[in-house]
Amino acid sequence: MTQENTREIPVWDLFIRLFHWSLVLLFTLTYLTEGEDEWMLVHSYGGYIILGILALRIIWGLVGTRYARFSSFVRPPAQAMEYLKQLFAGRAKDYLGHNPAGGLMIVALIVCVSLTALTGMALYATTGHGPLAATFVATWPDGALEEVHEFFANFSLTLIVVHIAGVIVGSLAHRENLVRAMWTGKKRRPLP
Repeated sequence: MTQENTREIPVWDLFIRLFHWSLVLLFTLTYLTEGEDEWMLVHSYGGYIILGILALRIIWGLVGTRYARFSSFVRPPAQAMEYLKQLFAGRAKDYLGHNPAGGLMIVALIVCVSLTALTGMALYATTGHGPLAATFVATWPDGALEEVHEFFANFSLTLIVVHIAGVIVGSLAHRENLVRAMWTGKKRRPLP
């Protein structure tokens, strides 16, 4: 598609784009500061901010703009698998919003990153810090919590790598720059 025979269609609103790139930066920051005592305050506040923006994303997924709403892209896993089969066969349907596999990835990332942050908050409470320090959570075994927190952090990272690979494959298969679309909020489509 050349620019002369295409038009730009607004897809991702400003909130979605800010959420996405903020989450990229915050996850990177918190992942890189994991286990560094001198960076624990940065690490923990990064996790709190992640939880906050995830909560806002969930709300926006219920009441936000058309392509931000979960109802526009959350599909059963079977539809995601069918989309992937068609994608690798070279005949996948092109979606203006998220495709079924992308939608499944968004749900997986929201759940996994949320569990990473929540288990981190619980772990921090066992050291007497954070909003859960004065609760029963502070009595949980810190060794087990640390293992669970690290598992979810690493699993989140694995999902992120798969997500990036999916963006690359989707961009090539549908001849569109999905990274550019997440910056500008617009996708290019042929003129009617």
